[in-house]
Amino acid sequence: MNKIEETKFSMPLLGDDFPELKVQTTHGPMNIPEDFKGGWFVLFSHPADFTPVCTTEFVAFQKRYEEFEKLGCKLIGLSVDQVFSHIKWVEWIKAELNIEIKFPVIAANDSIASKLGMLHPGKGSNTVRAVFIIDPKGKVRLIMYYPQEIGRNMDEIVRAVKALQISEKQGAVPAGWPNNELIGDRIIVPPATDEATAKKRLEDYECYDWWLCHKPLEK
Repeated sequence: MNKIEETKFSMPLLGDDFPELKVQTTHGPMNIPEDFKGGWFVLFSHPADFTPVCTTEFVAFQKRYEEFEKLGCKLIGLSVDQVFSHIKWVEWIKAELNIEIKFPVIAANDSIASKLGMLHPGKGSNTVRAVFIIDPKGKVRLIMYYPQEIGRNMDEIVRAVKALQISEKQGAVPAGWPNNELIGDRIIVPPATDEATAKKRLEDYECYDWWLCHKPLEK
C-alpha cells in the first residue's frame, strides 16, 4: 500500500472530530478547529491560486459572505500554495474584480491535504474541490467533493448549513428544501417506531401515511 492509499483511510468521516491542524493563513497562524469552536465553519479547498474556475468560486463565496455570517458560520479557504501566492491572488481579485476577500485562506502542505483526502489522484499536489461543514463542537457534519473541472454551487452550501442547523432542532428536511415538490419548506416528523405512536401521528400531523408526516417550519 502506498502513502496516498494509506492516507485515504485516515480522512474524517461524517460525525468524526475534525482533525486538529496548525496552519498558516492569510490572516495569520490558526489552530483549526479550536479557533472556531462554538460556531459553525465551512472549510473548502481549491486546486490552485490564479486559476479561472477557482477565481469564480472565491468571488461566489465572498458574494455570500454576509449570508454565512448571519448563520454564525465562518468561511476558510485552502490550497497547497504558499501564503505569498494567496496574498497576491487576493490582492489581484480586489484590484481587478473589485471584490475584497474577507475570509482567511490556508497555505496547506501535502500532509494536510492528504489528511483530509484532498489530493487529486494523478494530478500531483493539486487539491480537489472539497467542502467540509463543521458544527460548533468541531464535528464533521457534511462533506462534498468536486473534480477540478466543476465549479461548486455556493447556494447549495448555504442551503446545507441552514438545513443542518434546522435539522438539529426541528427534524429532517426534505429533498430540495425549502422548495420540496411534496411539502415545500415544511419539516419531516421522525417516523413512529411503535403502533400506538404510528396511529397518533395521523391525528397530530399532516401525513401521506404514518411514516411520512410533516409539520410547519418554525421561523
